Amino acid sequence: MLVVMFVACAMVQATSTTVQTVPLPAPAPQAAQRVSTPGGASELINVKRIYVDSFGEDLISKEMQSMIVSSLVETKRFKVTENRERADAVLKGVALEKTSQELHAFGESTAVGTARGGGHGEINGNVVNGNGTISGSSSGGFAAEHMGTSDSSVNTETVNEARVAIRLVNADGDVIWTTTQESKGAKYKGASADVADKCVKQLVHDIDKLGHAGPAGNDAPAATKP
Repeated sequence: MLVVMFVACAMVQATSTTVQTVPLPAPAPQAAQRVSTPGGASELINVKRIYVDSFGEDLISKEMQSMIVSSLVETKRFKVTENRERADAVLKGVALEKTSQELHAFGESTAVGTARGGGHGEINGNVVNGNGTISGSSSGGFAAEHMGTSDSSVNTETVNEARVAIRLVNADGDVIWTTTQESKGAKYKGASADVADKCVKQLVHDIDKLGHAGPAGNDAPAATKP
């Protein structure tokens, strides 16, 4: 009996042995994630030297290309180079210019009319002992007048319209900026010169806008997740 009890106690002790838990290794901290804006934005800010590619062989395209170059130089923000290999970006574009005639007509007229009329009648008579004379007279008149003036003019105006689409391309051939502008001419500029000026001003505006956004929008590290 004692042997049975001893064996039972040994079995209870074996099953109640403490199981030690092995702690799991702590998860490795995740690397900080970086939020990047599209590559074109950061590249556009760094564009300082531009090569202006040919717009075409026709006279209008050559003229527009020259005006784009002049507008870029006038900003004093960019260097225009004729060495494609040294450029930060290549400016490409397509230009269109057309001339049309606009007809302007003007007319004005004034009319005045007057009318006048009148009448008069008279009868005289004398009768004595059944004998007498009767006489009468009448008169009348009517007049009308009309006067009118008119003035009209017709003239034609020649209107020059220009439209250009340009884009900046990096060394890999990726488009990093683009704009399309059109103009019928400014007060002291023709249509081509005005539209070239608009394109360059838009480029400067977009670069300044990216610069004012600050570095937070370009490759700024996000908060590390726990």
